[in-house]
Amino acid sequence: MKLLVLDRDGVVNEDSPDYIRSADDWRPLPGSLEAISALCASGWTVAVATNQSGVGRKYLDEPALERIHEKMRTAVAERGGEIDQIVYCPHLPEAGCPCRKPRPGLLNQLASIYGIPAAAMTVVGDSQRDITAAQAVNARAILVRTGNGKKAEASVGPGVTVADDLAAVAQLLAVEAAS
Repeated sequence: MKLLVLDRDGVVNEDSPDYIRSADDWRPLPGSLEAISALCASGWTVAVATNQSGVGRKYLDEPALERIHEKMRTAVAERGGEIDQIVYCPHLPEAGCPCRKPRPGLLNQLASIYGIPAAAMTVVGDSQRDITAAQAVNARAILVRTGNGKKAEASVGPGVTVADDLAAVAQLLAVEAAS
């Protein structure tokens, strides 16, 4: 199984300092939905692992979060792709929960769902916390320059692949598969 785990905000869709609070606020990044479709067509299973402290902050409730995720899944499906699983941490950063990235709880949860070692997945994120979570389970980490990625790029260190956006990740993985 080829499992690709995406962060949501800043990777799949536009991020907002005011949080994505409703399905109306959710806007895909250019090319991201087509990239997910291309990844699925090339044999990748795509999942999303996302911190969603807006729930803990009471900016939105879990039914509103589910509507956002349904809009995202529908938009991907309309382009022939699929987001197979979505896992999220609704807790505040100060809660110290093991599922909130940079801790690896969400990645371990996906590894359990799919019955694979967490180190077998590829993780794509736009922040140091995404990269740290991936490194904690020895997964391949890819930083995209969208969202917060340009700011995070200087601090990711060696061994982390950097790509302009999710479309560039899809192209990179296709080239690697052909090699």
